[in-house]
Amino acid sequence: MTSRRHLTQLTTVLSALALAAAMLTGVLGGTASAAPVSAAAATAGCGKAPTLTSGTRTISSGGQNRSYILRVPDGYDRNRPYKLIFAFHWLNGTAGNVASGGYYGLQGLSANSAILVAPQGIDNGWANTGGRDLTLVDNLTALIEGDLCVDTSQLFATGWSYGGAMSYAVACARPAVFRAVAVLSGANLSGCSGGTQPVAYLGIHGTHDSVLDISLGRSLRDTFVRANGCAAQNPPEPARGSLTHVATSYTGCRAGYPVRWVAFDGDHTPEPVDGSTTTSGARTWVGGEIWSFFSQLPSTTTTSPTPSSPAPSSPTPSTPAGGCAAAFRVTNSWPGGFQAEVTVTNGGPAAITGWRVSWALPAGQSIGQVWNGTLTTGGGTATVTNAAYNGSLAPGAGTSFGLIANGGPATAPSLTCTT
Repeated sequence: MTSRRHLTQLTTVLSALALAAAMLTGVLGGTASAAPVSAAAATAGCGKAPTLTSGTRTISSGGQNRSYILRVPDGYDRNRPYKLIFAFHWLNGTAGNVASGGYYGLQGLSANSAILVAPQGIDNGWANTGGRDLTLVDNLTALIEGDLCVDTSQLFATGWSYGGAMSYAVACARPAVFRAVAVLSGANLSGCSGGTQPVAYLGIHGTHDSVLDISLGRSLRDTFVRANGCAAQNPPEPARGSLTHVATSYTGCRAGYPVRWVAFDGDHTPEPVDGSTTTSGARTWVGGEIWSFFSQLPSTTTTSPTPSSPAPSSPTPSTPAGGCAAAFRVTNSWPGGFQAEVTVTNGGPAAITGWRVSWALPAGQSIGQVWNGTLTTGGGTATVTNAAYNGSLAPGAGTSFGLIANGGPATAPSLTCTT
């Protein structure tokens, strides 16, 4: 995607932009929303015969005609809510470059489950002067949601270099709109109006980036380590010459707002390849990291699930033990994982002060996250015990905990509940 000559141009131009952006931080981009996404609904475009089609289009935004390239999924179903993914180009790149490259690999990986949009930056960049590029994002979101069926809990943004900077600006300023961002070799060049509300965040950066030093990427990451309530840590990074990448998922993050950091032994490139200094879109692991990160975040839309996802399963109750019963229900699924809710009920005649739910993990399955309970695993068994605030249950009372599972079938296991 890039050449040594292009990297030299980036070094010169982005150095100046970094200085300007540092002075403008907190000024550009308008008012941030006050709360993260907690619910979703089908958009006005659901059920309508669409007028938007794939291709290069224009929109009036901020008194200017702005262009963008839209990719509507093959076999588009007007009654199915789709993900909406913004993909921003790099400095001196174009929307056409992003579209021809498969939207950072997400066009193929999404398998027609996402609407993709590549906006075109003014002067082939994302200075976001006066918040104009955030306004473009707002206008495009409103246009697409009004004409196509979008799941409002599944808006994402990604981009490399200057496009990564724009994705970061979106995360800072629109935390109640965008569910997650993936920032590739980015820096604070497009401003950060906000940055205090949680947004699921994936950062990918080269350890010896000669254009935007990795310290700049770490700074962006740490904004959302703090906002997402994650435990502070110093993630390991690969040694120079190892030609590998090291991925770290932060611990302690607020439920549903993970932070993941991937450092690779390489320079300023959107397509690193392990074991090689030659980049290739067909061999890079980056697209898979982005798609896996986005797709682990379940929809909270109130509409029926998409055809590719099974309908939520009926609760499967455990056999009561000592008055305690548990029921497992799959609430959403995606390729490679699913979300479930487990309801715990005191069916006995006396109050209980604590509970424990255990089940055997199917081969290849692991539990990535649990909320409203404490998880332990060992010997192929998962066990969740009550949190400090939901262990006491009067007769007939109940509580619940949630989990995200990776791998394995999205089926309800046989549970054992004890007090």
